[in-house]
Amino acid sequence: MEYIILDLEWNQSNTRQEEEIQDLPFEVIEFGAIRLNGERAVMISEFNELVKPQVYHEMHHITSKLIHMQMEELERGNPFPEVMQRFLAWCQDSDYIFCTWGPTDLGVLQKNMDFHGMPPLADEPIPFLDIQKLFSIAYEDRKTMRSLEYAIDFLEIEKDIPFHRAFSDAYYTAKVLGCFMDESVLQNVSYDIYHAPRDRESQIKTRFDTYEKFISRQFQDKTEAFADKEVVASKCYYCHKNLRKKIKWFTVNGRHYYCLAQCDKHGFLKGKIRVRKNDEGRIYIVKTTKFITRDEAEKVAQRKVHAKEIRRRRRRKAKS
Repeated sequence: MEYIILDLEWNQSNTRQEEEIQDLPFEVIEFGAIRLNGERAVMISEFNELVKPQVYHEMHHITSKLIHMQMEELERGNPFPEVMQRFLAWCQDSDYIFCTWGPTDLGVLQKNMDFHGMPPLADEPIPFLDIQKLFSIAYEDRKTMRSLEYAIDFLEIEKDIPFHRAFSDAYYTAKVLGCFMDESVLQNVSYDIYHAPRDRESQIKTRFDTYEKFISRQFQDKTEAFADKEVVASKCYYCHKNLRKKIKWFTVNGRHYYCLAQCDKHGFLKGKIRVRKNDEGRIYIVKTTKFITRDEAEKVAQRKVHAKEIRRRRRRKAKS
């Protein structure tokens, strides 16, 4: 197994009128990638190309300041389909997993592929390593997401090239990854869900050291999703028993849902559901379940009371 560390730079509308091109809110303008040997974390190959813009021909003011690039430089690049084909050819020499700093690059990449009529990277979720998240797991509190430059300073890695270009950020991300080539950290795989599972057989259920994640197939709407037993189930991921809920699923905003169950042997199990929608208007569910303390369970109960009060206020407002 090898690691392909990918970083992209992209441009967007400078007028904040992204509606003018709904199919491509972010246009990729630069590829940077490093291939790492899986055993020794040695850099064995690199990829670095500019993309000639097809949609946005004016640099967004924030993008220009961040990456210090002018549109004239991009005009010397090649069209996205050509660069993407060369990148895929560069990738396909071996078995690999993508690695990125943060969760967004693969989704933006596939959106650009769709726009240009290219076949998808996959028609299902793509496993990858989010090095930003892994840095937090290895050195922080699992929740705080640091900048790449912060991680470089924390790990005392030499800054020998500038930041904020695709290749340099891929290079530094590879350096960070090389500092924790530990299976206990690397097992925390993320999934890019640009293409959600199509059927029950391709749904994803994976267990990590402190929680379990379930990614459902696609549904027509939330009613259909919450009628699915696997979506709403609360199962102990240690003893595999279906648990009776102490607090049934509830929501404040209609996007995030919570519940609380209890295992006689392992304690309180908190469930969280995120309702996501794909480009086709269909929804899918990302559910996490995690064992929590009694104090944390009480906070879930308080959140339920808060949600009930919000619904009461909304009903009063609707009547008035």
